[in-house]
Amino acid sequence: MSGSEDSLMKQRFRGYLPVVIDVETAGFNASTDALLEIAAVIMDFDENGLLKPVESHQYHVEPFEGANIEQAAIEFNGIDPHSELRGALPEDEVLKALFKPIRKAQKAAGCQRSVLVGHNSNFDHSFLMRAAERANIKRNPFHPFVSFDTTSLAALTLGQTVLIKACKAAGIEFDQKQAHSALYDTEKTAELFCWMVNKWKDLGGWPLADQQP
Repeated sequence: MSGSEDSLMKQRFRGYLPVVIDVETAGFNASTDALLEIAAVIMDFDENGLLKPVESHQYHVEPFEGANIEQAAIEFNGIDPHSELRGALPEDEVLKALFKPIRKAQKAAGCQRSVLVGHNSNFDHSFLMRAAERANIKRNPFHPFVSFDTTSLAALTLGQTVLIKACKAAGIEFDQKQAHSALYDTEKTAELFCWMVNKWKDLGGWPLADQQP
């Protein structure tokens, strides 16, 4: 992480560290339905000032006690919540492990908070926040309500809202057979977000640090 108190990351996103998050769940209700899988991609700027994915993390999550599991949801994502082969961990262990490298990257970039980047980000943000509340996580690095939605950004920049169509419009390869894996979707969302940020830079939409007043 190219970090300092004057880092490009801090300047570009006004003190926020964007981190791409994707979740796979057993339903649509963050308060009642199980979180089954979560993945994160941390990004950084390279020596040319281009945003790139640099670090990926993925965890399988045990359904919390009393969690609802919608049959239609697990048929859609293909996850067996009770399979021991998943190597799933409790929510609190997963979030503590996930937040550690995010806080480290956040500190290295001189940012005061991380912001969730997601495709339909409100969905992922709601499940992440509810899981953190259940786990009584005191040091949640993510902003409690701000998120960057690549669905809206892709609609603006590419005229597409579906992840696979937006990726293809940006020239990013997308294997539909791997879709709905949290890690794969997160990595593709990260590629898409980086493409849009870098494209905007190429068009002159955001100056480099030495060009700022």
